[in-house]
This record gives sequence, structure tokens and C-alpha cells, in this order.
Amino acid sequence: MLLVENVKKSYREPDGKLLSILDVPRLDVAAGEQMVIRGSSGGGKTTLLNLIAGLASPDSGRILIDQTDVTRLTEAKRDRFRARKLGFVFQTFNLLAGFSALENVQLGMTFTGQRTDAARAAQLLERVGLGHRLSHKPGALSVGEQQRVAVARALVNRPVLLLADEPTANIDPAHQQQVVDLLRDVCRAENVAMLLVTHSLEVSNQFERIEQLEQLNRVISGG
Repeated sequence: MLLVENVKKSYREPDGKLLSILDVPRLDVAAGEQMVIRGSSGGGKTTLLNLIAGLASPDSGRILIDQTDVTRLTEAKRDRFRARKLGFVFQTFNLLAGFSALENVQLGMTFTGQRTDAARAAQLLERVGLGHRLSHKPGALSVGEQQRVAVARALVNRPVLLLADEPTANIDPAHQQQVVDLLRDVCRAENVAMLLVTHSLEVSNQFERIEQLEQLNRVISGG
């Protein structure tokens, strides 16, 4: 379902030199599979997710999602493809303060060009335990509840793949387990594959498949 092959990414430094960030020979995720990439900060985890999501373009290589090579799409087509096929949970929740929980989830539907489905948005909020908070704005929600809204929004378009970038980073330790369980349970119920990146042993050790960033990225390993 996801295949990353020979993907490289570098950035130009102020002095003109190229700084290599990623060199990933291969990464694959099967349909419905849940896996985690563990690695320290600054190792290229977020860059890899941004490339998979089409938020950035690799220098070389290919990224296939549901048999579509996103590296060959125009920027406009990547945006539409991302809205239809991918969900993204960020470290920061990126909720709009003036919108209710229901409206924030519905907003995720607008990028597909299709009519919003309030019933679908409400169903997901119910599934993540916020059926009683539909009309509440982010300021009236706890941090954990805001993350639940973000999870519902990421899944509202029935994506094939959910990308999660350190989703517990801004959650207090007492509630991190709840967020991980929520992500896994909802993805399983929706039959959505999940690729989660984290530096946390506590989070990563809950997954059956764990890949070390140092082994995936030859920039770090020196391979």
C-alpha cells in the first residue's frame, strides 16, 4: 500500500553546500498495517513523513501510495490526492479556535471538493469519545480532547494511510497511553494503515513492527 524506494532529500545551506537529510533505500507498509519508526530528534522523521504526504518533494526516488507515485504528481494533484487518501496527525493539533469540534472535523472534508458529511464527522467524534462535545470549541476542550478531535479530522475522509508525527509529544504522560490506544483502535476499526514516528520507547514498544530510523536512513547509518 505504501512503498518508498531510493528516496533522497537534501537542503542547500547558506554557504551553498548541500546538507543530506534522508537516504532511504526502501520502506513499505501493507494495507491496514500499523508500524512505528523510532529515532531521535533531528534524524529526518518529520521530513520523511512530509515527503510521503507530498508536502515536500524528494530529490530522487519514488513514493507509491495505493499504487500512485506521488512524486510524479503536480502540486495541485498532490494536494487533492493527500486530501482523499491520507490522514495526518501532527504534534500540534492545528485546530481552528473559532470552530466547534464538529466544524473542525468537517473542515477536513472541504479539501476533497466533496460535500461535507456532518453525520460522518459526528460518528467519528462519537468513536473517539467526544459525542458530548460536538459544539465545544478548542478552548473549552482539554489537551487530550483536542488531540481526539485531530484524530477524528485525520480519518474523516476514510484515508488508506494515517501519518502520525510524535502524536503524544504535547500530551501529559498520564494520558499518552490513551492517545496511542485511540489511534490504534480507530485505525483498526476504519481499516486504515498507520505509520507513526516517535522518539519514545514507551510509545514504540506497543507496536508489533518497529523500524529504527538509523537503519532506514543511510545518512545516519553511513551505509
